[in-house]
Amino acid sequence: MGGPTSAGRAISPFQKLNDRLAGIAPGLAPINLGLGEPQHPIPAFVGPVIAANLDLFGRYPAIRGTDAFRATVAAWLNRRYGLAASPVDPETMVLPLNGSREGLFFAALGARERAAGIARPAVLLPNPFYQAYAAGAEAAGLEIVLIDAGPDERHLPDLSRLAPDILARTIALYVASPTNPQGSVATSDDWRGLIAAARQHDFMIFADECYSEIYRSTPPPGVLEAAAGLGGGFANIVTFHSLSKRSNLPGLRAGFAAGDPVFLKDWTRLRNMAAPQVPTPIQAVAVAAYSDEAHVAENRALYNRKFELAQDLLGVTAPEGGFFLWLEVGDGEEAAIRLWREVGVRTIPGAYLCLPTAAGDNPGRSFLRVAMVQDIATTTEALRRMAQVLG
Repeated sequence: MGGPTSAGRAISPFQKLNDRLAGIAPGLAPINLGLGEPQHPIPAFVGPVIAANLDLFGRYPAIRGTDAFRATVAAWLNRRYGLAASPVDPETMVLPLNGSREGLFFAALGARERAAGIARPAVLLPNPFYQAYAAGAEAAGLEIVLIDAGPDERHLPDLSRLAPDILARTIALYVASPTNPQGSVATSDDWRGLIAAARQHDFMIFADECYSEIYRSTPPPGVLEAAAGLGGGFANIVTFHSLSKRSNLPGLRAGFAAGDPVFLKDWTRLRNMAAPQVPTPIQAVAVAAYSDEAHVAENRALYNRKFELAQDLLGVTAPEGGFFLWLEVGDGEEAAIRLWREVGVRTIPGAYLCLPTAAGDNPGRSFLRVAMVQDIATTTEALRRMAQVLG
């Protein structure tokens, strides 16, 4: 496998797919398994909570969010990750986000400001990755350094492969657990190793944990949980969460960042001038969502049922977490075109989720990403169609 390499500009995989499929008629009524947009019903409490807070759309929301939002998020993190001995402080360790994507983008700018004295600052990305990471790095003028994240590494970054000069100028590492698209889960030992490296070399870990509540059987360990066991508080760590996947609310645009209070304080100054605030009625919905686990369990059960269908119809093994299938199909782009042309199923070629290495290799070339986001009946039909094409 290739080692870490510098990379070029990232392009939206969805725009790339639109361009590639332009002019190709779908063979059957289209089913979209390309976009990771949850299609399960939204929780029943959403409408009433917005209605009860409707007048607050008439006020500018504070960038720090409401007291209730921060307190609820901190309490949820403390419960979910067992942080009683080292709890999250709602006053200094939580910020609302207009969805996790904007937070992950702006985080690169915050890391650049934090490390203003470093020449040729670099950001580390596992390859493949969520494209917002690269967009933020590009906007901040950072060098992107790719790290192999294949099955041998359980799709997680192995920093031992990096040369010392790269680590010396690294200012941030982006890492997701469960990983997108493969669905691997970082263990507590994995997190502790990354935290130790971040503190030794003084870079930030931006932990994308927006799929943390979508898992098959065991809740994934979290980066804050691992940090609490190490001591030293949450220095060098920010975790990013969202209601998009957990609560089927991709259009709500509500999430949060939590962790290193020093970083968050400085980042708030930047965000107060440039980042989108979260409307106060939306924060009220988030308070309700993070106070209720019943709808999350129902959501998780639906995904698990669909992975059972995929096992039956495609013979694949379900990933540990997340809601994607990462299928090895020989040529991902060719498979995506065939699925669209022959049976109307829209998927994403794995190569579109990666950047090529310096040697020109693309680690996603032979893969296909399938978003298991539709309802049970639609998913069953899509998987049956896929089985006809892929075998």
